[in-house]
Amino acid sequence: MDRQTVGSTPRGRLRVDVRNEGSSAVVTPAGELDHHTADLLREPLEEAVSQGGARLVVDCSQLEFCDSTGLNVLLGARLKAEAAGGGVHLAAMRPVVARVFQITGAEAVFTVHDSLESALAD
Repeated sequence: MDRQTVGSTPRGRLRVDVRNEGSSAVVTPAGELDHHTADLLREPLEEAVSQGGARLVVDCSQLEFCDSTGLNVLLGARLKAEAAGGGVHLAAMRPVVARVFQITGAEAVFTVHDSLESALAD
């Protein structure tokens, strides 16, 4: 599934791809995750959980920016996935994105992996 941006944001600012790999739903946001584009990630994360994909792996390797709204989307997905017996694993965060998680302390509530491969092997 490839989603485009909404509202007045430039077209193509965030794309989200979702695929199943083993028992995991792999969600790959590419671009900038902020208050303008957050719903583009929220919707597929919620859909994956509602379809039984309680183990979510978010491949952050193509995520160029994440603000507090994006962080809240991921925290919300974590709560829903855990309520369904799963969790959210973050993989391959770029330093600029990882910094947001470090500053806020959010990295402590997620399982963070250096690579997508290690997230899928866990």
